[in-house]
Amino acid sequence: MTDSPTGTRPERRAGPLVTVLVLALLAGLPLAAWLDLRDLSERILRRQADEIGRVIDDMRNFYASDVVARVVAEHVANPTHNYRDVQGGIPIPATLSIELGKRISARNDSVRYRFVSDLPFRGREPHNLDAFEQKAIETLRADPKAQVTDVSGNLSERIIRTASPVTLGAACVSCHNTHPDSPKKDWKVGDVRGIQEITVVQPIATNIWSFKYMLSYFAFAAFAGATFIGLQRKQAAQIASANRELTEANDFLASISMKIAKYISPQIYKSIFSGQRDAAIATERKKLTIFFSDIKDFTATTERLQPEDLTALLNEYFTEMSAIALQYGATVDKFIGDAMLLFFGDPETKGTAEDARACLAMAVAMQKRLAELNVEWRRRGIERPFQARMGINTGFCNVGNFGSADRMDYTIIGAEANLAARLQSIAEPGGIVMSYETYSLVRDMVRAHALPPITMKGISREVAPYAVDGLMQDLKLRPRVISEQAEGVDLFLDLELLDKAAIERTRALLQNALDALEEKRRSGMP
Repeated sequence: MTDSPTGTRPERRAGPLVTVLVLALLAGLPLAAWLDLRDLSERILRRQADEIGRVIDDMRNFYASDVVARVVAEHVANPTHNYRDVQGGIPIPATLSIELGKRISARNDSVRYRFVSDLPFRGREPHNLDAFEQKAIETLRADPKAQVTDVSGNLSERIIRTASPVTLGAACVSCHNTHPDSPKKDWKVGDVRGIQEITVVQPIATNIWSFKYMLSYFAFAAFAGATFIGLQRKQAAQIASANRELTEANDFLASISMKIAKYISPQIYKSIFSGQRDAAIATERKKLTIFFSDIKDFTATTERLQPEDLTALLNEYFTEMSAIALQYGATVDKFIGDAMLLFFGDPETKGTAEDARACLAMAVAMQKRLAELNVEWRRRGIERPFQARMGINTGFCNVGNFGSADRMDYTIIGAEANLAARLQSIAEPGGIVMSYETYSLVRDMVRAHALPPITMKGISREVAPYAVDGLMQDLKLRPRVISEQAEGVDLFLDLELLDKAAIERTRALLQNALDALEEKRRSGMP
């Protein structure tokens, strides 16, 4: 959890960006719908303008061919542009278109129609042409098939203006070239007389309400999205706050656990914090190898040193010895004044024999390190440095949590533990004494000599102590020690320890062994 503070920084930076992105998407949705509606309106307006123009063209052509042409042929009426001033006059098709445009434009704000030319008959009110109409006439005269359209307006309104050519037929050419009010007398069939213009105005704001269900959905989606973002931000803030609190709690617990680790053995600390062991009063009986050490004449040493120097020296001693103990896998039980109680076999074990071997190797390493420390301490002015006595025993003990429900201690109890302390008491300064039970497990790796048996309260048997002379790996180079171990062979001779009687017994035993080997060789037995 220590990475949480740094790990949350990208999330904190990404949070506002995600919020802005979501809000932009929500805001862009109605904008996209608006643009689509505008595009749709524009296409509809174009089609509507084209259809209106086509309808008027069809109506004008129908009027010209089926009305004006027939009344002229029958001499029933007189078609003229100023039909109001002539008895029996009817409007010519162009005049009909102009009048129709006036009425359409006057009665409809959304659709306007104009039939205009830059060459009107004399006596007719002039046509005021704007830039679009002038450009349309020029364009269509150059190319009658050209598409002339203008789109204008704003976000709330679209205006479409389309212009189509008004071309002259044969009858129209004859009339225009002969009419006294015509400003031009050389018209030809197909010439563009003018334009008819359709203007369609479409207020998008009005049409947008036709999408009331979609708008309602957009509003609901926007509300839901904003609510979701608000809840997410609130939840993110709560999670960030919880993470901060959790980080602080983890830091606090880590600090506390590191402090607690200094009061208990690392193996116990590991088993408790990994969940392998509960902090409950419980014990079990196990075969352990127990180590006990004590400093010789510690009380006298305290009288020669100041309390501060003594404290520093003792702490340095325990630090060095504890490091060696952890190196060999010992469980540090407790420090009792200047004494140390350690054991092998719980909560981790490699087997009784391996535990005993590790304990012995640890004790030898401690004595070697203490000898090195003594040299250093003398250089620092310590007149009589520490000398430790060490005892090792292997046997069954009760191991586990002892105490009350409020406070307990992980330790060992039993006569075998007391025996280790007793063995320590008979060791020489700088020496190691072990019980026969331990010696039998490590005899292949150590040279030791027996001490007089001792008795102890709580143990019915006599205890045979063995004083350690050294590890075999250090003694093999000496010619007076013979050691060999293989399958079916376990040979150890320390010539320095053999007296005359022991030599004779050993020679007899070795001779018997040689005779047996020779007999087996001759018989060819497997």
